[in-house]
Amino acid sequence: MLADKIKSQIEDLAKLTRDASYEIAKATSKEKNDILRKIISGIDKSRNRILDANKVDLTLVQKKDVTSAFLERMTLTDKKITQMITNIEEVVELEDPVGKREHFNKRPNGLEVLKQSIPLGVISIIYESRPNVTSDAAVLCLKSGNATVLRGGSECFNTNLEIINIIKSSLRECGFDSNCINMIPITDREALKFILTLESYIDLVIPRGGENLIKFISEFSRIPVIKHYKGVCHVYIDKSANINNAIEISLNSKIQRPGVCNAMETLLVHKEVAKQLLPELLNLLKENNVKVHSTKDVQEFSPDFKILQVKEQDWYNEYLDLEMNIKIVENIEEAINHIEKYGSLHTESIVTDNKKTADLFINSINSSAIMHNASTRFNDGNELGLGAEIGISTTKLHAFGPMGLNELTTKKFVILGEGQIKQNA
Repeated sequence: MLADKIKSQIEDLAKLTRDASYEIAKATSKEKNDILRKIISGIDKSRNRILDANKVDLTLVQKKDVTSAFLERMTLTDKKITQMITNIEEVVELEDPVGKREHFNKRPNGLEVLKQSIPLGVISIIYESRPNVTSDAAVLCLKSGNATVLRGGSECFNTNLEIINIIKSSLRECGFDSNCINMIPITDREALKFILTLESYIDLVIPRGGENLIKFISEFSRIPVIKHYKGVCHVYIDKSANINNAIEISLNSKIQRPGVCNAMETLLVHKEVAKQLLPELLNLLKENNVKVHSTKDVQEFSPDFKILQVKEQDWYNEYLDLEMNIKIVENIEEAINHIEKYGSLHTESIVTDNKKTADLFINSINSSAIMHNASTRFNDGNELGLGAEIGISTTKLHAFGPMGLNELTTKKFVILGEGQIKQNA
């Protein structure tokens, strides 16, 4: 059980964030951009402090049983800090999503009905091992006029705290309440359960992380949740594919950065191109130390590459590592059926030079992003021109796919009149 004192501490923090949210919601575009520029300067000047904090976290996590992909996600380098800064610079350049008006209609009585974009309010972002999420999430929320309650993974506690302190300091220097962003300083799971009951102060919860975290949040939250669920992403190689493109796209989708949600987990190959494609692709996967799960018909194309017998559960797996499944399919219909059964509505790609086939794939599958002759790795806010992203939503309500600035707002009705009053009942 969580002690009453800790509950009180968390509730006070959430209330302070709610109070600060009214201030940031009214901030002008210039004021918000000034805050972001101050954050850029603070992160740049504090590179060594951030890296030192990250080293402390990495030393502590060595005592735990974590994968190499997990370590890669939580490790910061000077290059990654530069990318964090670049992400913020891109957000500065993006149009302010708040206050946009669009004409809805004009009523017979002369009333003009508009819809105007507004912040969501207070967003709690719950995430695991990526410290860059701390910066991206805070910056996107601030630019979209939202206050934020962050709860990062215990493994990155010191790194996250260092970044949060820079952001809070930047808010103060720009004359804003530093409580526009707060971090829950308690990593206990019971504390997380309590956060999820604070619907009076928090408007939305966005979890980013593994399957267990998403299920936990969904089970215990009284607050609306947008799920950034696992990425069981597929690449389908059609019989009309350019084989060289198919090999390049398959490799890039799997090995370019295997520990992220838009990496391919299952490759589907049309039976008519298996003989052309698989011998070379399997050799390249072997060279890159990729572990493959498949059926015996795939093994025949590379006898000296030990392939593991695929199990039913493997098709559902998000490996987040140099590990994947391969299946030979009879036709595109079988590929589509496979994705509909085992996919997670994240990212799918078809490699084909047949436009009719590509359109069938695109129109049949309702994942958050469908690629044609492109790597699954492009389902990313930066790559799609959104700037930094909160994550990739696999929840169809409110937002679907990469969540950038516009996805962190909602709309209110604005009705403009000239003295009209309602006459009838």
